Amino acid sequence: MCGIVGCVLKNDKVAPILLDSISKLEYRGYDSVGLATAFDGKINLKKDEGQIKKVDDKLNLADMPGNYGIAHVRWATHGDPSRENSHPHLNSSCTIAVVHNGIIENYLAIKEDLQAEGYEFKSGTDTEVIPHLLDKFIGEGLDLEKAVRKVIGVIEGAYAIAAICVDEPNKVVATRKDSPLIVGIGEDEYFVASDSPAILKYTNNIAYLEEGEIVILTEDGVTFKDANDKVMKKDIDVLDWSPEMAEKEGYDHFMIKEINEQDAAIRNTLGEKDKIKDIVDEVKETINRVVFVACGTSYHASLTGKYLIESLVGIPTEVLLASEFKYSAKALNDQTLVIFISQSGETADTLKALDAANETSKTLAIVNVRGSSATRKADYVIQTQAGPEIGVAATKTYVSQLIAIYLFSALLADDADLLKRLEKVPDYIDEVLKKQGIIREISNNYKRDKDAFFIGRGFSYPIALEGALKLKEISYIHAEGYAAGELKHGPIALIDKNIPVVVVVPPGQDHNKIMSNLQEVKARGADVLGIGAIGDKDLIKESDNVFLINSEVDDILAPLVYIVPLQLLSYHVSVLRELDPDKPKNLAKCVTVE
Repeated sequence: MCGIVGCVLKNDKVAPILLDSISKLEYRGYDSVGLATAFDGKINLKKDEGQIKKVDDKLNLADMPGNYGIAHVRWATHGDPSRENSHPHLNSSCTIAVVHNGIIENYLAIKEDLQAEGYEFKSGTDTEVIPHLLDKFIGEGLDLEKAVRKVIGVIEGAYAIAAICVDEPNKVVATRKDSPLIVGIGEDEYFVASDSPAILKYTNNIAYLEEGEIVILTEDGVTFKDANDKVMKKDIDVLDWSPEMAEKEGYDHFMIKEINEQDAAIRNTLGEKDKIKDIVDEVKETINRVVFVACGTSYHASLTGKYLIESLVGIPTEVLLASEFKYSAKALNDQTLVIFISQSGETADTLKALDAANETSKTLAIVNVRGSSATRKADYVIQTQAGPEIGVAATKTYVSQLIAIYLFSALLADDADLLKRLEKVPDYIDEVLKKQGIIREISNNYKRDKDAFFIGRGFSYPIALEGALKLKEISYIHAEGYAAGELKHGPIALIDKNIPVVVVVPPGQDHNKIMSNLQEVKARGADVLGIGAIGDKDLIKESDNVFLINSEVDDILAPLVYIVPLQLLSYHVSVLRELDPDKPKNLAKCVTVE
């Protein structure tokens, strides 16, 4: 959940680059920020709670000497957000600094042992045991690299760690287990980072660190060592993402920028059709069951996949939450295709489930981040082409996941008509984006609400779930998505004049039934926002507010297009409530802890 960066430069001052790089990872956590550099035998440390800009305004983070150092943004797990709990953490003599992403599960036992030996702790974090362990092992005669190796033999849990020591100038040592860490190789500048946006400005030459491997950055280059301490060579991946992709480019927030990039994201992902067809051709004769495994927004994309595969192909399909997967794992077999969906490819629950599924079944990962852990673990990979997504709330990665699922399903069904219709989806989205002013005006009606319902049927049900999730994520309005037919089984008791209801009503087989559900909530005083097709006179008549979409977008295509006005609704409500839609409280972009 946290973000880390380490850097060694040949000649330049490192603090400004660390600050710039860690700022690109603020989507991974923004409870606190800290930088540590080393110069003239001394660790220089600046850190505090709060978002980067606030802390930088107070501390001038870039104003530190030294050509090597580490940086961190935090999403709190152990210890509340505070200066004491923010990273980097130091040893008692302030000669070692460490940043860490993950959770050390046995830290309490280690802490008690270290305290018995006289080590003093200043924070409530699990991370602080690491610099003290390094201090102990270096005091026993080990160098920093060997001390790091010994530390990872002691600690248990998930971690990406980067460390510096003033006694070994111009060196950063880093390692990982169950938390992502990449290595960037530039000209006279070398990096480790939690994710590539941090370093795209400086290099797009990336290597991926595997579990138990150690990387040593120095002024002269990068050395990789495997789990047995043997020097190894790594393949270098040249990313085709540009630095500009991770910038706002004139938009007020990343979220609205990324909403506006969705037509392009779908066009780019449609270009993966031939690769997806190769996967389908290889698996279609050997599977009689499909299981989707995902979390959050990716779970909603998976529900759409269930409707598609069962309605188009007739193959039984289930959708499981990754965190609940272990309770169903024994039902898998070699005729089950398990599809894992994760924007980052580093979601901890999803990776744990992927490891389990690989023991019995064919696995397919649908991910946006090239080289991520999921891409290296799964039998097959569909790479969505959304580009880097910085806003915490998934938007363009969601529709990219959906289009990948649609392509897979249409190819599995050999449905040429659906494949042809998918080509027009970017144009439909572009039409919606051109009418953003309408949603902005509608949003004014809902900015003060405390609760909301979203309802749909069939393919519209996952849209309702995702629309509700977006509203609660970034506006903090309690919102629930429901299958419209379920209202009568309890939830309708909550409906009154104070509860707005968003009704997703595309043309198709369920249109009339959803309109009946609309009447039910209308009769109980609800304010109704209808999302439907141009020319739908009944919807226009019965809704208090309405947003209309090209009538060619029927219920089958609706999940790809009808979600866009709901994303815009949540964004504008958040802005009207004077919140930051890019950095919703308590959330982070990449969930790397279980």
